[in-house]
Amino acid sequence: MRSLVTGGAGFIGSHLCDHLLDSRWQVDAVDDLSTGSYSNVQHLEGRGGFRLLIDTVLNQQLMEDLVKTVDVVFHLASAVGVRLIIDEPVRTIQTIVGGTEAVLSLARRYRKRVLITSTSEVYGKGSKVPFSEQDDTVQGPTTTRRWAYAAAKAVDEFLALAHWYETRLPVVSVRLFNTVGPRQTGQYGMVVPRFVMQALANDPITVYGDGNQTRCFAHVADIVPALAALACCDSAAGKVVNLGNPEEVSINHLAARVKELLNSESPIVHIPYEEAYLEGFEDMRRRVPDIGLARGLISFRTRRTLDDIILSVAEQMRVTVSV
Repeated sequence: MRSLVTGGAGFIGSHLCDHLLDSRWQVDAVDDLSTGSYSNVQHLEGRGGFRLLIDTVLNQQLMEDLVKTVDVVFHLASAVGVRLIIDEPVRTIQTIVGGTEAVLSLARRYRKRVLITSTSEVYGKGSKVPFSEQDDTVQGPTTTRRWAYAAAKAVDEFLALAHWYETRLPVVSVRLFNTVGPRQTGQYGMVVPRFVMQALANDPITVYGDGNQTRCFAHVADIVPALAALACCDSAAGKVVNLGNPEEVSINHLAARVKELLNSESPIVHIPYEEAYLEGFEDMRRRVPDIGLARGLISFRTRRTLDDIILSVAEQMRVTVSV
């Protein structure tokens, strides 16, 4: 099988490239390195079956040349992270919607399987927990930039489903719930690598808000095999599917666990959202996935624990960062 991975030098994209190559796929990876990093895929350069192209998914001719030669397109290229969304909303919207439109149009022309990564952010302020794919989504006001990411990803899903409805394009949208692990950075507000970096340096572990908000963290090594399986699952075509770990943890508990596991002397401090981001910032109190559909489609389940996640992130940081 031959695949195209957009955003292939990103955190999740690079792990997906690893998995596909280990499964004897051929992989073309496209990344403009705006949020991805060459270091994530440097170990793959020269490996048989792998090719990296440093360019944007908005390069129409390049993407057409690639899409028509592959069997499956994994579309992961996207603006990522709360910090980037707040600071660069135009880039966020244009990258997400424009990139997905380009990929789907070419996949439709050449009748290729497509997997699009979406996000749990789409559920917005929804209060029904756990979140199921058929639940209503509750977005915040357009005057709050924080919701631009969720709205853009929702448009991606609508567009993917429209292509399925009109031409039965075999496309699946996957809503990811806080995928974490080695190679992820805290640069754009990702909480686990940020906490781990602070703990290793014995700097204050900074919790935004009161810390009672909860999240569910899934190790990237549990997620990427599921992405490959869903892309090739006929029954997943035309569906939106949650992927994540349903084990819920508060951010306060996460901070305490990072400190304990890493034997850190870091104090845990709380910073108001208005200071961390901007006045009027809104956050979701809980975000828990219902993974029943993924279980039914591909027998999905997570195997790695929160401790596994923290330790694997710390191990990689100790190797790559002087802390």
